[in-house]
Amino acid sequence: MLIEQLYTSCLAQGAYFIQSEGEAAVIDPLREYRPYLELASKNNATIKYIFETHFHADFVSGHVDLAKKTGAEIVFGPNAHTDFKSTIAHDNQEFKIGKLTIRVIHTPGHTLESTTYLLLDEHQKPHCIFSGDTLFIGDVGRPDLAIKSDLTQEDLAGMLYDSLHNKIMKLPDDVIVYPAHGAGSACGKNMSKETFDLLGNQKKTNYALGKLSKKEFIKELTTGILPAPQYFAKNAHLNKAGYDNYDSVAQKGTKALNIAEVNHLLDTTKAIILDVRKPQEFAQEHIPGAVFIGIDGQFAPWVGALITDLKQPIILVTPSGREEETVMRLSRVGYDNCIGYVNGGVTAWKQEGKQTTSITSIPATEFSEKLKKGPLNILDVRKPGEYEASHLAEVTSNPLDFITDWQNSISKEKEYHIHCAGGYRSMIAASLLKRNGYEKLVDVAGGYGAIQKTDAKTTEFVCPSTRPKKSWKDSFVNLFR
Repeated sequence: MLIEQLYTSCLAQGAYFIQSEGEAAVIDPLREYRPYLELASKNNATIKYIFETHFHADFVSGHVDLAKKTGAEIVFGPNAHTDFKSTIAHDNQEFKIGKLTIRVIHTPGHTLESTTYLLLDEHQKPHCIFSGDTLFIGDVGRPDLAIKSDLTQEDLAGMLYDSLHNKIMKLPDDVIVYPAHGAGSACGKNMSKETFDLLGNQKKTNYALGKLSKKEFIKELTTGILPAPQYFAKNAHLNKAGYDNYDSVAQKGTKALNIAEVNHLLDTTKAIILDVRKPQEFAQEHIPGAVFIGIDGQFAPWVGALITDLKQPIILVTPSGREEETVMRLSRVGYDNCIGYVNGGVTAWKQEGKQTTSITSIPATEFSEKLKKGPLNILDVRKPGEYEASHLAEVTSNPLDFITDWQNSISKEKEYHIHCAGGYRSMIAASLLKRNGYEKLVDVAGGYGAIQKTDAKTTEFVCPSTRPKKSWKDSFVNLFR
């Protein structure tokens, strides 16, 4: 028996490869299918099944392409409906992988079709569960992503309580829990950085498996949920309906473009330039109008949160040799319309006589000295929870997630100092504001982490969040019109 977890930090996502006696199964695969083919080849196995725990909202799964490449059977749990060939299993149905058995346990709550897969060893002893977004390490899935006209998030939270208490918690304590996500995912509130654990330990430490009544559980689960990023619903639809072949997406996106071709595409397709280099490289020099979202960070989730059209034409500026990686990571969240990259990057742009622009970035020590001389206009673009834990005195919260809510409330005539936790998100915010006509911007390099090492005055107590109360979806407009 072989079980391999393929954990992708950018998405905080766990996919799984299971093999026995030359047969294999993949659970919740990512869009790029090659790693699973390589594992199968390495272990002289044939991929027989592709199991999906639910219709993922935070990434586009690789089930469709992987099934076409291998002939494997795609399996969903009860209540699922797809536009492609798949098997919709019933509760307690079993599938054989060599000497192993995978049993379907329908666990609705996160979504109606959410399913946990119980792996039984060759002696029919429960070995582990692949719990999807039903049970995380330290948390459970949010109940607000699959609301329908006749259901509320409270209804779904109640279903999740029943799934956990009537099915999951009745399994032996020595069963290993393999979830679909870990810390950093927007699919839960308080996930652990650990990516697996024993069920018995989770029964002791996970608040959701504690002694909460059903009413208390529902209240706890539905309190303090941040609005889902706008791309979640779109990714869930792609996972139900299917999507373009990954190979064709990669081929189109990795086309090297000369500067004349870039200018033509900018004029004719309404493409945007997405610069994925390091924050300080972007600050020093970039193509006018470019948007920064660095590849060395939570790249895919921020693309999904801030670029509202999955079909938006995108031209890349990347570190040399990372073009295909960038296209792949865009495709993981459904952005399949990358139309090429600037061959030679900013250097080639300048060699053609084109102008570049920059964003002022200063160290935290200089920022602290400026703060001593008088009040500054400061934009803290961290998430509400980060702000509430500790922030600069007399500075309000302006989360990057909600930039379209607040950007029109600031003045294009004033200078703004922008910081996040470490300098990644502040540069994203600065690039978006600059693209929309805000010129007097100063990034604080190193962010709040560096600011705290100076003598700048901070407050460290929980205060009410200033996050806008309206829905993310309702408030979003296209940043790139």
